Amino acid sequence: MPSPFSASLMFTCVFAALLVLGLLVRFWLASRQIRHVARHRSEVPAAFVQNITLAAHQKAADYTLAKTQFGLLELAWGTAALLGWTLLGGLDVLNQALLGWLGGGMPQQLALLLAFALISGVLDLPLTLYQTFVLEQRFGFNKMSFALWLADLAKSSVLGAVIGLPLAALIIWLMGAAGQLWWLWAWIVWTGFNLLLLLIYPTFIAPFFNKFQPLEDEVLKARVTALMQRCGFSVQGFFVMDGSKRSAHANAYFTGLGASKRVVFFDTLLAKLAPGEVDAVLAHELGHFKHKHVLKRMLSLFAMSLLGFALLGWLSCQAWFFTGLGVRPNLMGLPLAGVNAPTDALALLLFALAMPVASFFVSPLFAQVSRKHEFQADAYAVAHTSGTDLARALLKLYEDNASTLTPDPVYVRFYYSHPAASERLTRMSTHFG
Repeated sequence: MPSPFSASLMFTCVFAALLVLGLLVRFWLASRQIRHVARHRSEVPAAFVQNITLAAHQKAADYTLAKTQFGLLELAWGTAALLGWTLLGGLDVLNQALLGWLGGGMPQQLALLLAFALISGVLDLPLTLYQTFVLEQRFGFNKMSFALWLADLAKSSVLGAVIGLPLAALIIWLMGAAGQLWWLWAWIVWTGFNLLLLLIYPTFIAPFFNKFQPLEDEVLKARVTALMQRCGFSVQGFFVMDGSKRSAHANAYFTGLGASKRVVFFDTLLAKLAPGEVDAVLAHELGHFKHKHVLKRMLSLFAMSLLGFALLGWLSCQAWFFTGLGVRPNLMGLPLAGVNAPTDALALLLFALAMPVASFFVSPLFAQVSRKHEFQADAYAVAHTSGTDLARALLKLYEDNASTLTPDPVYVRFYYSHPAASERLTRMSTHFG
């Protein structure tokens, strides 16, 4: 059995090694993407010459380069914040200060979670503002005023507190009151909360941020209704969302669960696509439901969260987990700041900070599964609408969203949840006609 000090030191070394390795991999992938996109910027790929202008291709390349370079800045900033919270003792200092002010107990633990969220949000503000009002603005995508941005921030903060704090209080209470299997009860609560959120989001939460109007185009409504009937699907309704007040990016999605399911079209999407192309995009989304991708992803999420709660249940009892990440815990009768205080909120925060460092290395597996699902949804759309319409829709969306046509293949394999444009269109033309 290693001593508590050696176990703590070992865990610190493992955490630091994974962090450094992850940074090196991320920088290597970003450098590959930057070089590959820049190298192919001057010429439209042969497969797209008839549909994409050189100016649009170069805009997509420049946008991709700017986003990737900005991603490196975000990575450096996020890593500095992570080290500040953990190995440099920031979380421990915050916890000690709140203990001295509030003493131990639920109020202090909730205050710790709230203070962490507020400080993290403030630290992220410069990058968020730059991304919205400089990067997205430069390429013509941002349509949001500063007043609207502030309103969104206020709404999301209030909703986060109203929804998140009671959930956090319940989980923290379970950690202290439900015995060794608290993590199982906490997982049940977490799963139920996510299912409830799927039910109430479309009608109670989303309208806080956007206006949803019933689809008024009778011709398009008849087309999509016929498509839904042909494919054996039913939804609560078809709605148009005013996405254009925030961004020029276009999208469409299903939302809700059970009887609350609805189809939402961005107004920007309807402005850019012909009715047949909208049909094809909707059929692609139906393909995800037909192949039970949504259910599979939901079950995978719940299974992964169960493993995560079980791991947290074990780690929260290990002193080296806390000390190895720069926090002095109140375990085994050792007083923290002179107060006999629980460490449940600390465990939650440390777990949330440390897990992404390790899970980064398995993320390509999930991206690969997601790309496979996209191919299957494309096949379903081609079988039930028009492959030509789907190809045209994809080309318009790639062009209007300034998605590069020449991403680095390794970068795609590691990060992309959707196949690259050339792969999707080649697969459609080869296998689906």
